[in-house]
Amino acid sequence: MSKHLVPGLGRVKLDRLTPRDVQRFLTGLRGKLAPASIIKVHAVLRVALADAERMDLVPRNVAKAAKPPALGRTERRALTPEEAKTLLTGDRLESLFVLALATGLRRAELLGLRWSDVDLPGRALFVRQTLQRTDHGLEFVPPKTHRSARPLPLSALAVRALEAQRVRQAKERLAAGEVWSDLGLVFASTIGTAMEPRNVNRRFEQLRAAAGLDWLHLHDLRHAFATFMLDQGAELRTVMELLGHSTIRMTADTYGHVPLARARQAASAIDRVLGEEGTA
Repeated sequence: MSKHLVPGLGRVKLDRLTPRDVQRFLTGLRGKLAPASIIKVHAVLRVALADAERMDLVPRNVAKAAKPPALGRTERRALTPEEAKTLLTGDRLESLFVLALATGLRRAELLGLRWSDVDLPGRALFVRQTLQRTDHGLEFVPPKTHRSARPLPLSALAVRALEAQRVRQAKERLAAGEVWSDLGLVFASTIGTAMEPRNVNRRFEQLRAAAGLDWLHLHDLRHAFATFMLDQGAELRTVMELLGHSTIRMTADTYGHVPLARARQAASAIDRVLGEEGTA
């Protein structure tokens, strides 16, 4: 984020920064960054200025008055439960993909998950670190925001996936013997080391092709989780917290459309209320 903030606003003294400066800066990022990335830049600036305001370094947080671009709503095909069942069968990484679908976890969060972060009796897990590829190679780093570091309840499906993974990993650990690296990871290589994220994507692409779902990407499992939750009546704020979004606006812009099933239910409710059920 600093590679955008410093060149764009670094020349302006902190106490002289105005809403107009921030708005001009955000407008200048259009065409250079995607709307979602501009929103993230704005969020970082807003948080930084909130800290400055709290320490009396600035009289007010001028970033609050500026408006980032709207994300816009692009209709995306959502994975159906029937398609999910054909996809998630009999693979070494099956538990990883099931957990992605059952929790909405990001790839980096799944690959950073440790057994010490999982409470199977309590049916919960805790996002405390992620696996990222940096200039120094694969590194475990803290979640980017306080909302990304979050507890998550586990469904029965997620619990079964984790239990199956524990059994599978115990067999791999036994087979690896002395070469096993005990990093405590839930999803590790066959010798216990961190998994290369790109290899996870490659395996998923093979599975989706075999299932005839060429349009599907790994991140779409997160999208499917959110869609399933909303379709079952979950509140938007609840979905925001489960996904670890920084703002409810991000959740609303991405998933705020009313699923067709619920729209039909609402339309039928009007018929029931007005006594016109079955006349259409």
